[in-house]
Formats: sequence, C-alpha cells, structure tokens
Amino acid sequence: MRIVIQRVSSGSVSVDGKVIASIGQGLVILTGIAPTDGEAQARLLAEKTANLRIFEDQQGKMNLSLLDVKGAALVVSQFTLYADARKGRRPSFTDAALPAVARPLVDFFAQQLASLGAPTQCGEFGAHMVVQIVNDGPVTILLEAD
Repeated sequence: MRIVIQRVSSGSVSVDGKVIASIGQGLVILTGIAPTDGEAQARLLAEKTANLRIFEDQQGKMNLSLLDVKGAALVVSQFTLYADARKGRRPSFTDAALPAVARPLVDFFAQQLASLGAPTQCGEFGAHMVVQIVNDGPVTILLEAD
C-alpha cells in the first residue's frame, strides 16, 4: 500500500462537475493499493497518518497531528501511484491491485481513519475525478506499507 499525504488548507473532489467531497484544514490522501495488500497494511497506514506530526504548533514546529488539530481527511483512490515507467514512455500499471481488491481496502483505510477520530470523506472509486488541493506548506509525505 502506498499513500501520498498532502497537508492542505482545503481540498475537494468533483465528479461530472459536482463536488462530492470537500474538507477544510487537514489531509488529502492519495491512496494506491498493491495486489498483496490487506487490512493489516491499511490499519497501519491509517494509524500512522492520523498521528503523523506534520502540523505546526504555536512555535512553528511540526509537532501536531491531524487528530491534534481536529483536521479532516479526504481519501482519494489513485492506482497510478503504482505506475512503472522504467521502460518505454507508456507507464505500466500491473503493480496496482485490481478493483475487486483495491476498492474494499481503500474503503477500509478510510473507515480506519474515521474510527481513530478523523472526520473522513472519500472520492469516488474508479471515477474520473477532479481533485482540488490547496497544499499548505507545501507539505507532502509518501508512506508505504509492505
């Protein structure tokens, strides 16, 4: 499982011109699933994400977590995180899980974040989404679970 976390002042997802999810301060989490991933990886990354100290405290140091600042999470499935572009000019996506495996794990990951206390919204799995991200910092973190 591979996630890209972006600290944001706001983020939203639109499908067919309609906003389906929107958050203020928090994290936009682009989420890729590998065929061998399971609930253990999703649980680990949800816990790590919710408690990752990447928000600034009163002294301007990154000491606060998503839970500390009472921020929200916006989870967006993104199989292209498993793109392999080492050969040729057209990326291969064979390292990404098929939808039957990926969809339930993305949902499980989002549910885990919510159960930890982070208000969580999601994009629409498999849809063509327009994702608006107002990156704060910018702060972007890549996490992987094997």
